[in-house]
Amino acid sequence: MRRSAPDARPWRSFLRDRRGNFAVMTALCVPVAVCLAAVAVDEGSLYTERREVQALADLAAITAAANIETAEDAARTALSDNGLVAADTDDPATADTNPGTPRLRVVRGRYTADPSIAASDRFEPDKTPYNAVEVRLQKRGQLFFGSALMAPPTIAATAIASTSAQAAFSIGTRLLRLDGGMLNAVLGSLLGTTLSLDVMDYNSLISADVDVLSFLDALATELDLTAGSYDDVLDADATVGQIVAALAKVPGTNARNRLTLQSMAAGATNDLSIPLSHLVDLGSLGRLALGQRSPGLPVEASIMSLVSASAALANRAHQVEVDLGATIPGLTSARLAIAIGEPPQSSPWLSVGEIGTVVRTAQTRIRLTASVSIPNPAAGGGVKLLSVTLPLHVEIAHAEARLTDISCAAGRPDRPRVTIAAQPGVATLRLAESPDSGFADFSRPQSFHDATIAEVSLKLLLLNLDLLKVNGQAAVEVANLTPTTLTFDSTEIAAAKTKTVSTRNITQSLPLSLVNNLSLSVSALGLGIDVTALLGTVKPAVTALLTSVTAPVDTLLYNTLAMLGIGIGQADVRVTGATCGRAVLVQ
Repeated sequence: MRRSAPDARPWRSFLRDRRGNFAVMTALCVPVAVCLAAVAVDEGSLYTERREVQALADLAAITAAANIETAEDAARTALSDNGLVAADTDDPATADTNPGTPRLRVVRGRYTADPSIAASDRFEPDKTPYNAVEVRLQKRGQLFFGSALMAPPTIAATAIASTSAQAAFSIGTRLLRLDGGMLNAVLGSLLGTTLSLDVMDYNSLISADVDVLSFLDALATELDLTAGSYDDVLDADATVGQIVAALAKVPGTNARNRLTLQSMAAGATNDLSIPLSHLVDLGSLGRLALGQRSPGLPVEASIMSLVSASAALANRAHQVEVDLGATIPGLTSARLAIAIGEPPQSSPWLSVGEIGTVVRTAQTRIRLTASVSIPNPAAGGGVKLLSVTLPLHVEIAHAEARLTDISCAAGRPDRPRVTIAAQPGVATLRLAESPDSGFADFSRPQSFHDATIAEVSLKLLLLNLDLLKVNGQAAVEVANLTPTTLTFDSTEIAAAKTKTVSTRNITQSLPLSLVNNLSLSVSALGLGIDVTALLGTVKPAVTALLTSVTAPVDTLLYNTLAMLGIGIGQADVRVTGATCGRAVLVQ
């Protein structure tokens, strides 16, 4: 029996039937769509969360940089004020007990805004002085739908903020007691010319301030430099004559000072070139183009300070001899020798910088060899004073001033407050003799021995002894091993007020201290005669004569050193401008 083939028409009908397709497609696609929607929601949520975490990290970094001394607490407070309580990244306790706690790490360091340095290398962690803070914030993200399939991801954000608080300050000393004749002799020798200025001329130079950037503008013209920035000018060298000539051309210089400076510049023969970077350090202001100014940070200096600092630099490592003749009351002759060393690390005397910036004076040596006039040679007991000599040596180590803090009251950036730690250089004064060969060599200490302070004659009956020598030496040290903190408020900064750190009362005569400590002995030049008993007669007479000249010698010492920006047991500090800047994101 033959069977017939199955009928395919029902299947064809089924396949051609379109009824219910939408329901089928919906049933197949809805799970996929739901999964995709869940992923999109979670991804969108994580994206928003990442932005929030980065914003919090940015805020914490700015707050920490603005309060860099308490950066960790400031960053944590900024986060908590915005609803996020974070634990320290390095705290193992919270990592074990609550691994989901947000983690915070704050690193202080130094940021250098130099385009030549790769962006990733501009922040140096833990480098002092601090001027920037890096904040790293980690937080576990939130998954709404994917938590059943995967662990929530960790969201991390990093932000670096820097602040640019700066101050302009200088170190030196003032001319306490003006004496035109002495100053003309000393400054003229340093400049290589003859000066005939009077006290009023010096007072005018001392009291006049000049804008340092305007001075550098004029100096660039004087040197015929095609400089683009102030750093380019400071990279150049100039003679002291060119520096003084530029000062005369600064706008605003009054007629008297202009004529005085022009006279100095015309006569200056000291042609040793000075590295201008040893005179002034402008810090970040050095990148300004010539003619530009930084608002809120004036940089000023006394004209006299610029002249004297330049003259000192022009004579570094050289010995300057000044013959004062009989210009000092009580002395029949006086010869002054000056030697100036290089400032440590070539530190400038005026600087614009951040916390940690240091300015220093140069190490200096002075030798005064003077003959004391003897109005009454007879000392009694047959003793006659033939000569009395004052061999005085002064050596002063560098003084320094370090910028330790710049702050502004909340909401008052126009009221900066600057703190300086200042320390005078250790000073040693001696009445003694020293070889000439080592006077200008600062690589080794000087050696000293007894000096012949006086020569006397002794009449014993019919015997005259004319070659008796009174020898001796004395030393006084003035030291301050602990820096003194000076604080300048906004009013004092605006007035460029000078503050002084003193080791001792500078009105006390240091040469007098030497005379009082003088130890003497008498030599009879091998005659075999014991003349020790003469000291009872000779010492009071010699001491009285030396005491009579200590006041003018004191004035000479202070004025000579002040001309070089150096002080015996003291240091003068001025802050002429300061800005707290603003904490800004740099990375």
